[in-house]
Amino acid sequence: MEKPLLKISTAGSVDDGKSTLIGRLLYDTKTVWEDNLEEISKSKVNRASRGPDLSLLMDGLRAEREQGITIDVAYRYFSTPKRKFIVADTPGHEQYTRNMATGASTCDLAIILLDARKGVLDQSRRHARIASLLGIRRLVFTINKMDLVDFSSEVFDEIRAQAGPLLAELDQAQVDFIPVSALDGDNVVTRSPRTPWYQGPSLLELLETAEPPVPAVTRTFRFPVQLVIRPHLDFRGYAGQIVSGSVNVGDEVVAMPSGKRSTVKRIVTFDGDIDSAFAPMSVTLELADELDIARGDLLSKPGELPATARRLHTTVIWMNEEPLDSRKGYLLQHGTRVIPARLHGVAALNEIARVEVEVAEALPYDTYRENRATGGFILIDPISNLTLGAGLIEGEVERNETTLESFSDAPFTPAERRKLRALMAHMKRFGFSFGEVDFEEGEGI
Repeated sequence: MEKPLLKISTAGSVDDGKSTLIGRLLYDTKTVWEDNLEEISKSKVNRASRGPDLSLLMDGLRAEREQGITIDVAYRYFSTPKRKFIVADTPGHEQYTRNMATGASTCDLAIILLDARKGVLDQSRRHARIASLLGIRRLVFTINKMDLVDFSSEVFDEIRAQAGPLLAELDQAQVDFIPVSALDGDNVVTRSPRTPWYQGPSLLELLETAEPPVPAVTRTFRFPVQLVIRPHLDFRGYAGQIVSGSVNVGDEVVAMPSGKRSTVKRIVTFDGDIDSAFAPMSVTLELADELDIARGDLLSKPGELPATARRLHTTVIWMNEEPLDSRKGYLLQHGTRVIPARLHGVAALNEIARVEVEVAEALPYDTYRENRATGGFILIDPISNLTLGAGLIEGEVERNETTLESFSDAPFTPAERRKLRALMAHMKRFGFSFGEVDFEEGEGI
């Protein structure tokens, strides 16, 4: 029987010891390659001659090693007899908050590190909120550097009390607190005799027993079309990845947003036809009818259709130095679909903001709470093609809500229209679909 997989994100403020903690997990579970051990053994020795600097197992960039901080997201794999793990070491510096959000977006559990000498900091709170927003319900607050406070139970209890107001903000979070010394290994893999007042599990014991996430295959069927394959007149297939649910030959499917229906005639893979497929398989579906389906359309099943809307309540994590500008037009990428959008809200670099989004055509979606794959999106600058932010869909804006100007009330400028027309014409050559979008002078989208 295959061992279950748990995807973990680490977060916290600068110099809380995230890289050292993960290095300790790898080292003590004996999942470090010999050449890696040899390399770090030649490096600087950590303080008080306690052995090699285990943080170097994670900080691979030269700038990271020179500055002693994590800049990019680093992923490592390790396993125990009970479970397999993928762990993301994410940056703690405020400047790299966007990297932390990227690393946490696919994880099931978040380890929030706190320095025992500093307690709960603003960046710690920010990371915990981001993890919660991204749908991570299991949070482990790991109070590190307990060796520097003489393993004081009073310090541990005080930090737990500090975290109380933060925990009240987190939606449906299951929270644990563990006192550790990543440098010495206390309560990381095995329980430490230096914390006799702590009766809970070690970090690894907790990770091994954490409830597994709900498998994507058990959710509703969602298949964003990535490519239409037409090698000859007798075959039209729709290629993509099943992001949730499953599908069988003979199942009825609905193409969104058009609502047209057909049945699955064949499920084609590189190794040949199969009778059924499930998330996260990449397949090509041939339907019984030749429907007008393009890249960006979403296949689902009758009775479990996604919602559709043009105006959405969202939460956005802004990742660009230039703040959000409600007067500008943006591109919104939702799965494989890219459509023009307008935003109403205020957000600066690394801020989390409530933003209303209006898109140029009806968008099929699930809320992020229901389905990460169809409830998340990214925002793109239509001119530079830079990613500006990541968003989570919360629901539709009601018709009587008028806080967001409509596209007709807030048209693109002539210069924006010309640049968008050129960009969209270029993207259409690569299979992107934008529906019926009008850029005539004097008109909105």
